[in-house]
Amino acid sequence: MTLADFIEVALIGVALAMDCFSVSIATGLAHNSAPRPAILRMALLFGIFQALMPLIGWSVTSLFGAYITSFDHWIAFALLAFIGTKMIIDNFKKGEHKSFDPTRLSVVLLLAVATSIDALAVGVSFECMGKTTWADIAPSVLIIGLASFLFTLLGYRIGTTIGRRFHIPAELIGGIILIGIGIKVLIEHMM
Repeated sequence: MTLADFIEVALIGVALAMDCFSVSIATGLAHNSAPRPAILRMALLFGIFQALMPLIGWSVTSLFGAYITSFDHWIAFALLAFIGTKMIIDNFKKGEHKSFDPTRLSVVLLLAVATSIDALAVGVSFECMGKTTWADIAPSVLIIGLASFLFTLLGYRIGTTIGRRFHIPAELIGGIILIGIGIKVLIEHMM
């Protein structure tokens, strides 16, 4: 991999990690203290899914590439809107047991899938860029996964710091952010 290739893939990795970063800020706001293993699990799963999706997109391009990119944004939007709506509803429950736990494995898995679906299209583009062997794509996949892992950790830290300093309706804001990210994904794919 040349320096120019590395820079290009690093920029793609950072761009893909922005959804992870935003979602982890929202998660940190909503749940401003979590055990370290839960935070690491979130970052690890976000990184793994961000790395796997381009790999999947790259490997199935010849069979389903056009089909996947025609609806992937709807799946991402639906998952983010569902989780965001759940956070908003839980915000308005006064004194009731709030069921939303953004560090629960099922929630983290949904968020990991939702934030990584757009990476399928990146995998399709890798095939179009001439990355035809596993050796061609492996460094890209690792860089994308690492960027998402690191940005998730950073985003969660920022979210928890803000959540502790300012008394804000964290679940409400976090839910709005997640729905906003879902809308952003829709708009980007429709243009």
